[in-house]
Order: sequence, then structure tokens, then C-alpha cells
Amino acid sequence: GKTEEQSMVSSPVPGNIKMRRCGYCMVKQPMRAKHCQLCQHCVRRYDHHCPWIENCVGEKNHPLFIVYLSVQLVVLLWAWYIAWSGLHFEQSWDWLQHNIFLLISFLLIVIFTIVDLLLLISHLYLVSCNTTTWEFMSHHRISYLKHSESENPFDQGVILNLWRFFC
Repeated sequence: GKTEEQSMVSSPVPGNIKMRRCGYCMVKQPMRAKHCQLCQHCVRRYDHHCPWIENCVGEKNHPLFIVYLSVQLVVLLWAWYIAWSGLHFEQSWDWLQHNIFLLISFLLIVIFTIVDLLLLISHLYLVSCNTTTWEFMSHHRISYLKHSESENPFDQGVILNLWRFFC
């Protein structure tokens, strides 16, 4: 059988692309791996370094990151519902003084919900294309992508991409 490195090299990208050696760890990096400057280690199928979880999102935890964003969205929508149900608008200065905290909370919840929803949608889009945030943002600088004949050599169709990612 093939070794893990051989199976990583035999992917739908040009055969003249060789495995890189990380300039920091000095290990051979499989395709789609990247060294994270913040974590100080190489990550397989690197997506991004997330400040919310203080860790890299990569091959082993990317599906859990999607679950994290989904659960966060559910909690924010629940908080939005609770905050909205507490608002009973009246046009008086006294009402505004007593409800300013609730109004500010509601505004923050709406902003965080929009941010989380946009993150979740963008990640689900990238997963459906079988690409990573790093590959999407740095396509022109990544050797195995800029020399590739197709725009995304890893894309195998939406259904198969989602199946391989989540299953």
C-alpha cells in the first residue's frame, strides 16, 4: 500500500509540485499544510487561526468549528428572542433610561448574530467547494494552486465535498 505521504502527493494537482519543507519546523509538509506563526506548529489542511478559540482550525477540528459556529448561532438567536420579548417600546425619556441596557444588549446581540451567520455561511460555502480559507485568500501565492490547471483542483462536486468533510 501507499504511505501517507505518497497518497498526499497523488492528488489532482500537477505532478511537478514537490512536498515543501517547513522553514520553521523543518518537517516535510503534505499538500494543504501550513505553519501557523501564532501556534508555532504545522497544521494539516490548514484553514485559519481562530482568535475565538485560540487555536488553529485544520483537518482534525474543522467540522467541530462548523458545529461551534452553528451552536453559537442558535444561542445568539435565543438571546435575540429573549431580548426582543423584553422590549416594550414607549416614547418617553424615563422608559429609555430604564431600558438602555436592554437596548444596548439587543444591538450587540444583533451584531454578533450577523457576524456569526456570515462566518457560518462563508465556511459552509468553502467546505462545499473543498477549499480552505487560507487557499481562498492566498490562491495566487500557494505553489500547488497557482500552477494548477483548474481553479480548484480539490473540488469534487458539492455533494461529495460535503460528504467527505462531515462524514
